[in-house]
Amino acid sequence: MIDERSPVLPIQAAADLAGMHPQTLRQYDRLGLVSPTRTAGQSRRYSLRDVERLREVARLSGEGLNLEGIRRILDLENQVLALAQRVRELESALADEVRNRPGRRVFAAGAEGEVVTVRSGTRVKRANAVVLWSPRAQ
Repeated sequence: MIDERSPVLPIQAAADLAGMHPQTLRQYDRLGLVSPTRTAGQSRRYSLRDVERLREVARLSGEGLNLEGIRRILDLENQVLALAQRVRELESALADEVRNRPGRRVFAAGAEGEVVTVRSGTRVKRANAVVLWSPRAQ
């Protein structure tokens, strides 16, 4: 099964899909803008994700950014994606820890609306009083 990360495209096919010359792809590889996978014979193999990145480089270049600026933008975007993934992992680990921690704390509303800490497995005593509300006469 081929997904968007599978390096299956030779340089000419990737260049055609990105609308670029193969020499441009070689230059971008040297600069580290797009780093394709290498075969045992050192041929470049591009994935569909690499082609998307090539198109993004072309778009940013068309907007007037130089290649170093484009490289910096792409690096920062990769950092943001990695950090977002790490946040999701940590949130999941925290949720698992809270859910599986024995003797975890439970909170309930007290008789006057305050927050009350309750031990796990116990119930809050309920008040059976009836409270009537009436507006204050002014």
